[in-house]
Amino acid sequence: MTLQNDHYTYRVTWSPEDEEYIGLCAEFPSLSWLAKSPESALKGIRKTVESVIKDMKDNDEKIPQPIASKNYSGKFMVRVPPEVHRSLAIQAAESGVSINRLVSSRLSQ
Repeated sequence: MTLQNDHYTYRVTWSPEDEEYIGLCAEFPSLSWLAKSPESALKGIRKTVESVIKDMKDNDEKIPQPIASKNYSGKFMVRVPPEVHRSLAIQAAESGVSINRLVSSRLSQ
């Protein structure tokens, strides 16, 4: 069985500790798959996610929604210490932009 419309967020990276590639899935952070090649690591993590989803369905558990299919408003709140807030306000004023524009610009770099 292969997951239909598998829109989960996968990543393959080298694991120096294991001296193998590791396949990861952002929506299932506790899962991973080690393999000698990046292609095998991706294939392994996708099969693992498929198996876990089947198990979750069998047990009537809530299955994580793929990040790619979620809607984002573009707004989130970040709390910072007052001195950081003051520093950002000064930098924004000196640049002639709002704090939101300054922070958004820095986050997107």
